[in-house]
Amino acid sequence: MTASEPTEPRGPAEPAVSPEPAASAEPAEPAESAASSEPAEPAGLSERDRAVLAMERRGWPGPGAKERAIREGLGLSPTRYYQLLGALLDDPLALEHDPVTVNRLRRVRAEKRRRR
Repeated sequence: MTASEPTEPRGPAEPAVSPEPAASAEPAEPAESAASSEPAEPAGLSERDRAVLAMERRGWPGPGAKERAIREGLGLSPTRYYQLLGALLDDPLALEHDPVTVNRLRRVRAEKRRRR
């Protein structure tokens, strides 16, 4: 009977310890792989789209500095830059990525349209 006594305390202790780490380890792995796969796919915005939003987020001392930075930093003409920016303002993915900048630019655009 002494053989059954050590088995009984070990029996409940072993299953209680083993399933918990195994159960917590299994969900952690898919969550980590899902989290690591999301940054690889940046919610549909391209690097260029994110760079355009980042450029617009900055403050500029004057229009010449911004146009020069657009040409040198992004390799785009200012005309193409503003075309891309206008399309981004209507893109829900851009709003999700940078809501402060997109909403500010939408307000500016709406004010300019009202003045016309």
